[in-house]
Amino acid sequence: MSFFKSIATLLLGLSSLGLASPALAEPIGFFQLSGTAYDAAVPVPEERLGFELGERPVRHEQMVSYLTEIAQGSERITVETIGYTHEHRPILFFVVTSPENQARIEEIRADHIAQLAPGAAAGDGPAILWLNYGVHGAEPAGMDAAIPTLYHLAAAQGAEIDQMLDDSVILITAIFNPDGHNRRTNAVEMFGSDVAVTDPAHAQHSTWGEARTNHYWFDLNRQWLLQTQPESQAWLTQWHRWKPQVSADFHEMGTEATFYFHPGEPRRLNPLIPDEARALTLNIARHHVGFLDAEARLYTTEEGFDNFYVGKGSTYPQVNGSLGILFEIGSARGGLIESEHGLVSHADNIRTHFRTGLTTISGALAQRGEIAAYQRRFFADAVANGGRDRIRGYVFSAEGDPARLNLFVDLLERHDIRVNALASDLRAGGRTYRAGEAYIVSMRQAQYTMIRAMFDRVTSFEENVFYDVSGWTLPLAYDLEYAPLTGSLPVGGEIHSADISFSPPPVSTYGYVLRWSDYYAPRALYRLLDADIRVRIATEPANIMTSQGLVEFGPGTAFIPLVGQDVSREEIHALASSIAVEDGVPVYAATSGSTPGDTPDLGDRSGFRSIERPEVLLVFDDGISAYDAGEVWHQLDHRMQMPVTLRRKSELSGLDWSRYSHLIVVGGGNTGFADADLERIRDWIRTDGGVLIATRQAAEMAQASFFPVEDDADTDEDESEDEAGNRRRDYAAMPIDDAEHVIGGAIFAGDLDFSHPIGFGYSDRSIALHRNTELVLERPEDDPFAVVVEYAADPLLSGYASQRRQDEIAGTPAVIAQRLGRGSVVMFADNPNFRATFRGTEKMFLNAIFFSRLIDRPRGDY
Repeated sequence: MSFFKSIATLLLGLSSLGLASPALAEPIGFFQLSGTAYDAAVPVPEERLGFELGERPVRHEQMVSYLTEIAQGSERITVETIGYTHEHRPILFFVVTSPENQARIEEIRADHIAQLAPGAAAGDGPAILWLNYGVHGAEPAGMDAAIPTLYHLAAAQGAEIDQMLDDSVILITAIFNPDGHNRRTNAVEMFGSDVAVTDPAHAQHSTWGEARTNHYWFDLNRQWLLQTQPESQAWLTQWHRWKPQVSADFHEMGTEATFYFHPGEPRRLNPLIPDEARALTLNIARHHVGFLDAEARLYTTEEGFDNFYVGKGSTYPQVNGSLGILFEIGSARGGLIESEHGLVSHADNIRTHFRTGLTTISGALAQRGEIAAYQRRFFADAVANGGRDRIRGYVFSAEGDPARLNLFVDLLERHDIRVNALASDLRAGGRTYRAGEAYIVSMRQAQYTMIRAMFDRVTSFEENVFYDVSGWTLPLAYDLEYAPLTGSLPVGGEIHSADISFSPPPVSTYGYVLRWSDYYAPRALYRLLDADIRVRIATEPANIMTSQGLVEFGPGTAFIPLVGQDVSREEIHALASSIAVEDGVPVYAATSGSTPGDTPDLGDRSGFRSIERPEVLLVFDDGISAYDAGEVWHQLDHRMQMPVTLRRKSELSGLDWSRYSHLIVVGGGNTGFADADLERIRDWIRTDGGVLIATRQAAEMAQASFFPVEDDADTDEDESEDEAGNRRRDYAAMPIDDAEHVIGGAIFAGDLDFSHPIGFGYSDRSIALHRNTELVLERPEDDPFAVVVEYAADPLLSGYASQRRQDEIAGTPAVIAQRLGRGSVVMFADNPNFRATFRGTEKMFLNAIFFSRLIDRPRGDY
């Protein structure tokens, strides 16, 4: 009998006897420390949950109830709700320390922050330590470990725990991702059984992809930098409020893996992270090793995981003066699962994370003085380095879009970066920046390192293997005009983000005008169309007489005539006023239909064209990237307040296609459709005038399916064979060679035709695009007007891409919009909604939804 069969037989026998499997569920004694007394007045988990840890998933509401009860009954712990998820679940934040420290906790926090200022005297306060639990919903040990941790901190008794709590303030967020956690719990319970099924093929063990993300399918562990989701905004506010000295982040990985902890791969370290951080983290790691060796556990600590992308929970702290520590354990998936190194149980994983949480605390306290001194030096050095940097600061603006500018200021503030007004007009980088419309970030501030992480353009790397994105230059992502400054800075007063709103327009006797350059203009336009108000879109620049005088408007401008409407003038004015105040989009009152100069009058049928309300179908699943699909869903539903129909790609048969104006297909490992579905989509585009918007691999699929290009390349077979060669390479070089031509999430430069409907609302031909694939779209043979964006001749702006990939991509189409019968196909080689952060390219995607039917086909023979 095999090992796994004998174990299964044993489990079955235990179940038939009415006994709980010790490998699956464990009482609190399994987690308690030997030789430590525990306060019996503190309820143990099984008393409140109704089951032992590991027996079944702990639902979020159960965790909230139990942990809140512990906190409220303990003099050592306080708890508060710091935010809510998209599904309105609370995110709890615990502060754990001795009762004496609790009595003056705000004083301790303020003193800790004060000592980080350059020149401030060193304090002697407790260590400030942070524990992250549950950023990925599919990684249950990373969530449930908060339960024994908080129980232990509330109930353990004796001199050792008293001293630890005197010497530290432990900050715990439980849990980071309640919505993903809830999906995981439901899936595991759905396939639960009386007898543990350890077969990895069992459905209970396959919730990884579904539950990893939040409501809109965002990976929250990439949100420390980007800050587009409410969960990350809640926890980062607390993180900077406390600026902890050590941050531990608990995860799970593939079942066949063992246990991993930082400091990580030594060659894959972001150059902004000081070497001393790695040395201090290694010292903490020795405490983990002591525990793991004592129990003869398998582990690894300097292989596999990097510290390059600063937006992860273990790397972000390291460019913010803290020590970031990642923990990863081989997942038990549904609860108990077979692996090549034996059975993996959820209860045991919980215990390992719990115990290494304690060794994180003990390791930090063992070098408490050194870590505190390092953090003070980090910020002192940051200010000094900022003062010495050749670049004194950055100036930035967002021409014609105060909302997008405000969003970037809000992002900087979330990272505790100080922003100032521009005191006087400034010429920099070939552009004039106007006071009142542009801001300055000085390098001489404590967040100098973080400013560099956000503004630097890095294109050369010691090694080209990346766990995540290699290039994040956020002013490019926000499509800002910005420039480094090397001289004196005309700095005005400090500014802060604020809600953007405009005064309601006066009552018009002719109509109202909305400019398309504003970030939330698509949301405003949808509100108008949804209210059955007829709207005409400018297809070229227009000079319009308004109550504010003559105003120049660009293509994409929305004109709402008062004539021919089925809605009263009073209702139109009320909605226009609401748009100005609530959406932050300026609305102008038109006073005449006549436009001075060589621009179309408001009644011109080609200069202003009517559009209809879009009805959007977004396919997902079955090989479609959940991340990409979630970013579209979030963009349309959450930001632009537009309804989106979600449908699995494999369930399109029987769909009423006449209901939809737009089909969106994003990238992924399998973007192809069944033959019958593809034929129906082709007919819907050609005959019904439907619009297909395709990104990344789906764009490649769409071009091959609807606009096939004949391959007439004259290939020299002898040369190809010679180039491939019979070259011998060391096996150890394989990871580096394989990665050499993989594009590491880089930012590329494009040339944008802003006269095209997909380019409406832009005023600059230069556009930054995020790219993380090697695919190249073919240039259309019969339509020279179809290429909306073309990659620049020297395309790489930031991040890693080999010279070979740059040469292949240079001059190729980035965005193509082609007519197909009565409809259109819009193809994006990249993901314009990447992680809800490339706000510059998002507008092109929204233009594809609202303006794709304004695209004309060429009449001549080109």
